[in-house]
Amino acid sequence: MPMRNSARTVSSSIRSVVAQTFRDWELVVVDDSSTDSSRAEVQAFVEADRRIRLLNNPLSPGAARARNHGTKLARGRYIAFLDSDDLWLPTKLEEQLRLFTETETPITYTGYYKIAGAAAVEATEFVPNRRIVTPPRKLTYKKMLCQDYIGFLTAAYDTEKLGKQYFPDLERRQDYALLLQIFRSGVVAHGLTEPLAIYRAARTGTLSSNKIRASRYNWHIYRKVERLPLPRAIWAFSNYAVRSGAKYLI
Repeated sequence: MPMRNSARTVSSSIRSVVAQTFRDWELVVVDDSSTDSSRAEVQAFVEADRRIRLLNNPLSPGAARARNHGTKLARGRYIAFLDSDDLWLPTKLEEQLRLFTETETPITYTGYYKIAGAAAVEATEFVPNRRIVTPPRKLTYKKMLCQDYIGFLTAAYDTEKLGKQYFPDLERRQDYALLLQIFRSGVVAHGLTEPLAIYRAARTGTLSSNKIRASRYNWHIYRKVERLPLPRAIWAFSNYAVRSGAKYLI
C-alpha cells in the first residue's frame, strides 16, 4: 500500500484488510513523504496488529518507487495491491486464493465497484451499487494490449511462479505497465467477475481531458515500454480507444 497524504481515507483502507476472512496476511504500508497525519493514522494500526508494517520510501517520491520498496520487503508468497484510498470487501483474499489453487494460474484478479472519491464508506458496511466493472474470466497479453481489463486494486500474483515483479519507473500507468510486463512472458491469467473491491473514482477534470491524459500514457507504454512496432502499437491503441469510454462512464 503506497501512501501519500491519505489521512482522510487510509484508516478505512486498512480496516478493509483487517476485516478479511482470510487471516494470514501481511500489510506493508509505504509512506511516500506524507506531510499530513497519515503516518499517525497508520501507526495506531501498527501498534494494535503485528501483521501491519509501516515503512518509509527511501527513494525519491513516486508511487512506482514506493510500491517497489514494499514489494522488495514483502514476506508473503502472494503479492496483492491496494491504494490508500481504496478498499477490499471481506472475502476478497479468500476467494482469490481459492482461484489460485483451482486454476494454478500465476496471476488473478476480480471485478470491483466504483464509488465517488469523496464518499465515506467502510468495506464491512458497503451497500452494493450498480457501478460495477466486470472483467473477462481469462486474459492474455494480446487481450491486455487492447485494454487494461484488470483493476489494479484486485490484482495479485504468485511469487513462486513469477518471482517478485517490479514497476517501471513511470509517473502514471505504472500498474498497467507492470501487468503487461508479466503477461509478456506468456502468462494466462484467471479472474472472478464478482466485484470484491471498491475503487474511489475521483473524477478530476472532464471525461474528455481524462481520456486524453490516459491515452498519452498508454501510447508511451506501447511504444517506449513495450517497444511495439508502429503498426502493432496503432492496432493496440485503436482497440484501447474504442473500449476505454465505456469503462470511464461506469
